[in-house]
Amino acid sequence: MSRIGKAPISIPSGVTVTLGEDNTITVKGPKGTLNQKLSPEMLIKVEGDTVTVSRPTDEKKHKSLHGLTRSLIYNMVFGVTSGYTKELEVNGVGYRAAKQGKQLVMNLGYSHQVTMDEIPGITVDVPAPNKIIVSGPDKQAVGQFAAEIREKRPPEPYKGKGIKYVDEVIRRKEGKAGGKK
Repeated sequence: MSRIGKAPISIPSGVTVTLGEDNTITVKGPKGTLNQKLSPEMLIKVEGDTVTVSRPTDEKKHKSLHGLTRSLIYNMVFGVTSGYTKELEVNGVGYRAAKQGKQLVMNLGYSHQVTMDEIPGITVDVPAPNKIIVSGPDKQAVGQFAAEIREKRPPEPYKGKGIKYVDEVIRRKEGKAGGKK
């Protein structure tokens, strides 16, 4: 039996979980509402303040879907109560970020400014010129938007200039060996 899949999910107060047709689950909480269509083969039960996931057979496909389904539901419940955040750091001389209305404007060493629009459900905060915080209830959307920001100027291995996650470690390379032959 899946160790992750068999663990019940407790629903905190202020959160409602409703199960629709074809295993479409809706989670409403203080941070927002999330919907997701899960595999119709999984058996999901909402009983009181717990959600349990079970599988119909011990086929390999059902075993793999068991833990996945439980994790997706747990991430939705956690997202509408606490939310997810990703912190990014901008390193480099003259590299900085700023928030203008609903846009993130970054100077990243290009001949132009890089602008990104906030997507619905995701909030971008710039507490300092070299720090960007992406937050929202949907774990996947927060991670994807943070990855798209990082993609605008990934960190380079020689000086470490670029946009990186706060907890990311950049493996540094030594420069060209300038010795005599």
